Amino acid sequence: MSPPGAFCLVLHTHLPYVLGHSTWPHGAQMLYDAAADCYLPLLRVFRRLADDGIAPRVTVSLTPVVMEQLADPRFCEWFPPYLHDRVEQAKANAAEFAGRGDGHLAWLAERWAAHFAELARYFEEDLGRDIVGGFRELQERGALELMSSGATHGYFPLLHEECSIQAQVRQGARSYERLIGRYPRGFWVPECAYRPRAPWAPPASVVPPHGRTWLRKGIEEFLGENGFDYFIVDTHMLAGGDPLPVDIDYDNNLGKLWGRLRRRDETPRPGWEKSPHFPYFVGCHFEDHPPVACLVRHPDASHQVWSADHGYPGDGWYLEFHKKHLPGDHRYWRVTDDRNDLATKQPYVPEMAEQRAGENAAHFVSLIHGLLEAQPRPSGRRPLICAPFDAELFGHWWHEGPAWLERVIRWAHEDPRVEFMTCHEYLDDSPPAAAITLPEGSWGAGGGHFVWLNPQTEWTWRRVYDAEGDMRELARAFADTPDQQLRAFVAQAARELFLLQASDWQFLITTGGAPDYAARRLDGHHTDFSRVADLARRWARHETLSPEDWAYFGDLCARDAIFPDVDPAWFARLDHAP
Repeated sequence: MSPPGAFCLVLHTHLPYVLGHSTWPHGAQMLYDAAADCYLPLLRVFRRLADDGIAPRVTVSLTPVVMEQLADPRFCEWFPPYLHDRVEQAKANAAEFAGRGDGHLAWLAERWAAHFAELARYFEEDLGRDIVGGFRELQERGALELMSSGATHGYFPLLHEECSIQAQVRQGARSYERLIGRYPRGFWVPECAYRPRAPWAPPASVVPPHGRTWLRKGIEEFLGENGFDYFIVDTHMLAGGDPLPVDIDYDNNLGKLWGRLRRRDETPRPGWEKSPHFPYFVGCHFEDHPPVACLVRHPDASHQVWSADHGYPGDGWYLEFHKKHLPGDHRYWRVTDDRNDLATKQPYVPEMAEQRAGENAAHFVSLIHGLLEAQPRPSGRRPLICAPFDAELFGHWWHEGPAWLERVIRWAHEDPRVEFMTCHEYLDDSPPAAAITLPEGSWGAGGGHFVWLNPQTEWTWRRVYDAEGDMRELARAFADTPDQQLRAFVAQAARELFLLQASDWQFLITTGGAPDYAARRLDGHHTDFSRVADLARRWARHETLSPEDWAYFGDLCARDAIFPDVDPAWFARLDHAP
C-alpha cells in the first residue's frame, strides 16, 4: 500500500545564552533543565530507534546559540554536578517521604534518583559529554536531519540593519559547519517571523517618524543567497498572494536542491488553491536569487499536541509540571484536572501515564493518516503534513513527550499508510510547483509582532537600534584591520550585539516569564557592546588602556565565549542589495 502522503515532524530547539549569566532560577539552570529533561531523553529515543533499524526521520532545528553552549567546556564541566545533585535531592525526598509513611511518593522519589543517575551515566559514558556530537552522529546515520537558525534567534523583521540579518544567517551557517561538519540546508527563521521585500521604516513607537522609507530584502533572499533550501512558516501566512506556477531549472544548482525558477505564462490551474499540505517557493523576485521553499505548519496536527486545553499534554494522568516538591524541585503529582488549584493534584502513577502515552500515540498516527487520506492530489502531487514544535515541549514541559514520540515513530514505521520524512527528503521527492508571496508576520500570538514589539518592549528596540548603527560604523572602520588586538575588540563587540539581538528578551518581558532577568540581560549586553566599541576606538587612536580596561575585557571574553569564528565584516556592508 502506498502512503497517501508524508509527515514531517520538526522539533525546534532553542534557549538564550545563559552560561556565565547567573544560575537559578534563571540562567544556566535553564540550559541544564532543558538538557536533562529534553535533549538527553530525545537523543536516547532517537538512538534506540536507529539501533533497532528504524530511522526516526525527524527534522531537528538546533539553534547556533544552543549548540555553542552545549559544546562549551563550561557546560561539560558544570552539567554532571547538576545531575548528581538531582540524584541526591531525590534520595533525600525518598527518605523524607518514607519517614512520614508515604510509600508511593518514596517510590517515585527513588525512580527520580535512578532516572537522573542514568542520565548522568548516559551523558558521561555513551555521549562522552558531547550532546551536539550525539545529534551529529544520528544525522550521519541518516536517522535525523538537522536545521540551522539565526545566530542568537534575532527577530529578523524588526532588526534595523540589513547587515544584522546577513550576519545572523551567516553565523548560523558557520557554527553549523564547525559543529556538525557539513553545510545546513534548512533554516529555522526565528519565531517564524517573516518580512517580504518592501519599503520599510522603523516602528514609529521606537524611532520618531522622519518620513523616510527604504527598500528592504525579503527574508527568503538572505536564505537563498546563503545556500539554504527551505524554512517553516505558520499557517496564517498563506494569506498572501495567489500561487504562481513555475518551472524549475535543475542545472547549475550550486549545491542546492534546485536551480533558478522561471514563471509560466499561464494562470493557476484548478486545484492550485493555497494549502498547508504543499510546499511553495517564496517571493515575487525569485529570479533574482536562488529559490527558497517554505513548508507550512499544519493547524490540526499541531493543535492536537500543543494545545493547553485539548492537546495530549493536558491529560490528567500525565506528570504535572507546575507542582514541585522542595527541596529539590522534583515532581510527584499528575495533572489530575484543569479545574482546581495545585493543592488538589493527585500522586503520579507512571503505569497509567505510560498507558495514556500509548493511547495518544495510536490516536495521533490515525489522525495523521486520516488528514492525509482526505487531501486531494492535484496533478498527482503528494500531500504533506508539517508539524513544527518547540523541542522543549517533549520532556521538559511534557514529561511523557519522548515516550509518546517513540511510540508514534514505531507505530508509523509498522503502518504502510503513514510515512515519516525529513523536510529535505520530502522536498527532494516532491518539489514545489508554484511560488507565493507571504505577508509579514510570525507564529506569535495574533500572528504579528506584538509579542516582541509592544509598550513594554519599545525601549529594548531603541537599545538594539543604537548598537546596530554603531556596529555598522565600527565594522566599516576596523573589520579589515591587520591589528589583531583591534580585531579582537571588534569581534567581541559583534558577539555582544548578537546577544543583545536575541528575541528571547522581549518574549520573556511580554509573557512575564522572567521580565527582570530579561531586561537586565538586554541592558547589560547593550552596555557591554558600547564599552567594547569604546575600547576599540581608543585602541585605534593609540590611547593607553588601563589595567581595569584589560581586566574587564578579559572577563567579558571569558564569560561571553561564543562564536569564535564571527566575522565583523558581515556587519559592514550588504553583499546583495535589493
